[in-house]
Amino acid sequence: MNLGPVSLIGAALALAFSVGSAHAASTLAEVEQAIVPVASWGGTPAIEAKARRHQITHITLHHQGEPFKPGTDPQAYLRRLQAWSRAEKGWLDIPYHYVIDLDGRIYGARDIAFAGDTNTEYDPKGHALIEVVGNFEEVEPNQQQLDAVVKLMAMLAAKHDVPLDAIQSHRDYSDKTVCPGENLYRYVKGDYFRHKVALRLAQEQAAK
Repeated sequence: MNLGPVSLIGAALALAFSVGSAHAASTLAEVEQAIVPVASWGGTPAIEAKARRHQITHITLHHQGEPFKPGTDPQAYLRRLQAWSRAEKGWLDIPYHYVIDLDGRIYGARDIAFAGDTNTEYDPKGHALIEVVGNFEEVEPNQQQLDAVVKLMAMLAAKHDVPLDAIQSHRDYSDKTVCPGENLYRYVKGDYFRHKVALRLAQEQAAK
């Protein structure tokens, strides 16, 4: 597994061994098993013949960019997003591979085997795209969302051998967007996610 940079994962390993692996809320396999599949939220699979296949080399964070009020049904939102993506944008599917709601629940969206889409100029081929609901230019992410981002990023990094320095955000690849919003981006810019992911990966290793 390509975990780099060495100093970060080394520090995380030391911490993991000092606190023990019992503090991990769930194994990465359990994180993956808990993802709500497309069929469960009422989505339909993409037509594979139209898909652009890829191998994951990056993990890239996005936000919804619109308000998401408490009490909004995330499954209805996903169905609307899928319909809009196909009918209005002509895309294969929802542009993101995973969507995280206000409660930190993770939903499967576009098949991870298929490259995503974007309204900006960067090519998302090779990127595992994560959307967090809300507009983080206007609101703060809650702790459940932050924790879910860490768990999902760690699972993806372990499964696809993604290095820590390839964990970034939409605005790191495009100067035409503020996505994922300043209030979420500071967790990317300040290496919060990389440090937390390194710790989760170290805990997973320590438990083996």
